[in-house]
Amino acid sequence: MLDKRKQQILQAIVDDYISTAEPIGSRTIARKYDLGISSATIRNEMADLELLGYLGHLHTSSGRVPSSKGYRFYVDDLLKPVQLTEQEISLIRQWYDTKVQRLEGVFQETAKIISHLTNNVSLVISPQLSEMIFQNIRFIPLDEQHVIAVVKGRSGYIENKIIRMPNGTSLLDFQQIAAALNAYLQGKSLRNINMASLKRLRASLISNTAFDKVINAIGQMMANDHHDRIYTEGATQLMEQPEFRDLEKVRRILLMLEEEPVLRDILYVQNKSEGGLSVTIGQENKYNSIKDCSVVRATYNLDGRPLGTIAVLGPTRMQYGKIITLLGYMNESIAQALRRFL
Repeated sequence: MLDKRKQQILQAIVDDYISTAEPIGSRTIARKYDLGISSATIRNEMADLELLGYLGHLHTSSGRVPSSKGYRFYVDDLLKPVQLTEQEISLIRQWYDTKVQRLEGVFQETAKIISHLTNNVSLVISPQLSEMIFQNIRFIPLDEQHVIAVVKGRSGYIENKIIRMPNGTSLLDFQQIAAALNAYLQGKSLRNINMASLKRLRASLISNTAFDKVINAIGQMMANDHHDRIYTEGATQLMEQPEFRDLEKVRRILLMLEEEPVLRDILYVQNKSEGGLSVTIGQENKYNSIKDCSVVRATYNLDGRPLGTIAVLGPTRMQYGKIITLLGYMNESIAQALRRFL
């Protein structure tokens, strides 16, 4: 455990480097931070911190920069909460109100707003329809010729699809279909539903043509849902970060972001911290292409039930306090957006 003086110096170095992206020396710390000790004392403490592995330097004559170990201590022991500004909160609310018109838009727009507010790569993994336990299906009239089929699971996750109403059918026909399907499918996993068995319900319904339309729509939802979907935004913003002026380094990251199995592996790292939050820093990361990056992940929930993961990937010199606060705030924002479609 570091003593108080070393902790103060390490915190000053990390805070300054996050803000400026410039290595910092003892004189700068003495001038900018009122630690009540001389530049020479700070220099000696920095040398100790480097020997202990908390600091490194980019060049022999340069000032110090935090190492992965230094960032880890900072995140675990020194990090102070950072509140979102009123402008940021207002932007998030307006973003969902104006840009999300369909269920799928919740996850895509979540990725966009997180990237916009952090200037880093955002990743959002949505629930997988086939994994959910069926709760009900209902039909909402869209116009005189179409209805929207809304499938809801116990987790709160929903999927919807527009269905064209066959000639001679009415909303009442679809409501009768909903009642039959709800009675038959209640509590079953969509993965285990036998589509052939659903067709046996046709005999009890007035409109077989409408029922066939519904079954085909459910089948299409399932066919398009082989994997939980991953939404990413902000990849090109990495090139604006000083750490990624090396285009080869950026290229490796961009290629990795195209590999969905790799992204799933990154997103599904077990969260050991309370509240479903985890942070992996620099060399802690499994993949070589992001050894110079940090990943902050958080589970998002609906009414206490975990639905998926949101994450930020960026340089180790990221604003950890703000990002952790943001992901926590986004949890409730996502839940509110999803409830609009329930």
